[in-house]
Amino acid sequence: MGNVTSVVIVGGGPGGYEAALVGRQLGADVTLIDSAGIGGSAVLTDCVPSKALITTANVIRAAADSAELGVLIDGQAPHRNLVGVDLTAVNHRIKYLAAAQSIDIQARLESDGITIVRAHGRLDGHTRVIAEYLEGGEQSFDADVVLLATGARPRILESAEPDGERILNWEQIYDLTEVPESLIVVGSGVTGAEFAGAFQALGSHVTLVSSRDRVLPGEDPDAAKVVEDVYSSMGMHLLPRARAVSATRTSAGAIVTLDDGRTIEGTHVLMAVGSLPNTERLNLEGAGVEVDDRGFIKVDRVSRTSRRGVYAAGDCTGLLMLASVAAMQGRIAMWHALGDAVQPIELGHVSRTVFTNPEIATVGLTQHDLEDGSFRGDLVMVDLHPNARAKMEGLQHGFVKLYCRRGSRIIAGAVIASPHASELIHPLTIAVEQRLTADQLASTFTVYPSLSGTIAEAARRLHVAAE
Repeated sequence: MGNVTSVVIVGGGPGGYEAALVGRQLGADVTLIDSAGIGGSAVLTDCVPSKALITTANVIRAAADSAELGVLIDGQAPHRNLVGVDLTAVNHRIKYLAAAQSIDIQARLESDGITIVRAHGRLDGHTRVIAEYLEGGEQSFDADVVLLATGARPRILESAEPDGERILNWEQIYDLTEVPESLIVVGSGVTGAEFAGAFQALGSHVTLVSSRDRVLPGEDPDAAKVVEDVYSSMGMHLLPRARAVSATRTSAGAIVTLDDGRTIEGTHVLMAVGSLPNTERLNLEGAGVEVDDRGFIKVDRVSRTSRRGVYAAGDCTGLLMLASVAAMQGRIAMWHALGDAVQPIELGHVSRTVFTNPEIATVGLTQHDLEDGSFRGDLVMVDLHPNARAKMEGLQHGFVKLYCRRGSRIIAGAVIASPHASELIHPLTIAVEQRLTADQLASTFTVYPSLSGTIAEAARRLHVAAE
């Protein structure tokens, strides 16, 4: 599109604010309409808060498990009952960090000359957005390009509606003032697994209810097994093949009923049963923007919707619900709309992490792809335990798994189950995106001792001698 001068963005999460920054960088006049707070759920209620909580939980767990390192706390060998947490203080810090991050992002947007409008936005055709101000009244904004980045919200079951006190969704967990004595987590996907591990480490007795055969059914099976083993060793009660049909508040807490009639009692319930897109107020049908059967906006690989001039980014598209993907979708939308060089999004190059303990990080092709014949290749899995750095840190669980293509030996995928896997996956993401071979990865220096040394070791094991 040539001569684009006006961009209107609806939604201030990563997809929206990153798009706004690119739009201004490329010379457009950018208006950002947002009702929930700059940073969106990623900053205010999801990624930043949850990972801050998990950080505290990991410190508590590391302290409680540090006896073998020779640590004493007040003259005693550490144990789980000796180390506790002030959840009021923890949640106060979490909310402060989230607010501070939001303020910093807003300051950057304003310093770049982006107009921020506190309102709900909806389409009026494909070249105009109506802003419904929170305090009342409306204003229309004409645009050459519109980007929708309104995110998603926790899915709620009618039979398990959160009350914010005993039955909670993940946005309400930061209002707790005390660690739940017994927490039932319904849902064993990424969100459920992360919070289950965090609260078990913080001192709750956690029951994790999974409708599937295992925890984290969408992740690498070997990595999921590691997490299951660790959770069981912590005393967590794992309940597979159990579908929750309701959660009801009781005088002492809450009770979850399963579809086979069994019941589970606890002081609190956390519902983590998926997300719904925030698209119902956008007037998508009236503007001719197509959605799928779940209400997510349909987009192509450069973030275009079915309506010319209207783009969408982030969780409202359901593409891959990660803040990093939302941000890249937003940038790609602006690069494409404003005529800059653009490379369509490639989901096979996206690295993602589950922030359990240990973390699970993955990129590229998977074991499922190998087993179903999607690609021909080889894999190697190397345990972390023999690694010298792992021994120093007392790590008992984890591994590095690499996949390479047969013949070319190009790295095609990777899985890391380890503390700090979210950091360790980056060189493997580069290897996948830049099509490096196993030998190239193996011949790159690593620090000794370091966990990254196991990455090089795995690559060396994929070497095939020249004939």
